[in-house]
Amino acid sequence: MSGQLRWEQVVQTAQSIAGVQESDGGIPWPEGHVDAWNHVECLMAMSVAGLTGPVRKGYDWLVRTQRADGSWPMKLVGGRAVEQGGESNHAAYVAVGVWHELLVTGDEDFAREMWPVVRSALDFVVELQTIRGEIVWERAADGRPARYALLTGCASIYQGLRSGVLLSEQLGDPQPDWELAADQLGHVLAAHPEAFADKSRFSMDWYYPILGGAVRGPAARARLAEEWDTFVEPGLGIRCVSDQPWVTGAESCELVLALDAVGDRDRALKLFADMQHLRHEDGSYWTGWQFVNDKWFPYERSAYTAAAVVLAADALTEHTAASGIFRDAGRYVTDRPTTDCGCSHAGSRA
Repeated sequence: MSGQLRWEQVVQTAQSIAGVQESDGGIPWPEGHVDAWNHVECLMAMSVAGLTGPVRKGYDWLVRTQRADGSWPMKLVGGRAVEQGGESNHAAYVAVGVWHELLVTGDEDFAREMWPVVRSALDFVVELQTIRGEIVWERAADGRPARYALLTGCASIYQGLRSGVLLSEQLGDPQPDWELAADQLGHVLAAHPEAFADKSRFSMDWYYPILGGAVRGPAARARLAEEWDTFVEPGLGIRCVSDQPWVTGAESCELVLALDAVGDRDRALKLFADMQHLRHEDGSYWTGWQFVNDKWFPYERSAYTAAAVVLAADALTEHTAASGIFRDAGRYVTDRPTTDCGCSHAGSRA
């Protein structure tokens, strides 16, 4: 990758993820817990680098830890649940991972082995959709659905549903309910910001509807322009939150992917180069940099940050057959009404 990273450096970063994988296959946060979303993101990155053994070990972990309702515990330590609630976006991202693995490897036998896991996970997700279309963020341990939805989580779920539909078609087991759920969710993401809890100080709420594929075209360009100066720190990356002088590598690389997805390649390349100050000599990445105090914050190097770097590098170089997975997530976007659409404001059907 001219002027940025050589591919062997990208592989080194993926190997840093494999280096923290636990013996049971889980890939933890620096503080020690595993959640399904970040775990899957790390598997995708290792797959890009050809680390098939650790990847398949990680998918085995997902098979073993999935619950009967299709969800995963919110946090696991040593394979045991320490937070019992099941997050909808955690479950949905498994479909993105399996679709990505099929694109990278062409291994349809593996996809078929994982299909019952994906089907159960997305059925869990769809059960948490409201009549209007947003999907509430969790089902608590006692079975009660949450009372609100999160924009970032729903934007990721949108990609999960679209990936699940593609996988279902590839495997000859169509799931029209998922396609309908994705259509409804995509409309709400594009047209109904009031459907979601206000987390607008977080940069993820800004770019994730683009990253996940629900917003494209003029609406995406307008969205990027609206908060660009709020979150982007030239030469450093992007802020995690608007009111703190703190840039983070994962968010920066996710914005790279969002920019690439809408064809804004020059800014994607510039931002990817800007965040390389977070790279450690062993190929791992610091989670973030506090640019007023000039300190790493938090003082950790995280596998999920490394994963975002690898996926951004793949998108920019088109190294694997899955390099366009975030670009392709927006292929179903059509013009959506923003007023007088008649959407119901009724609560969850779960």
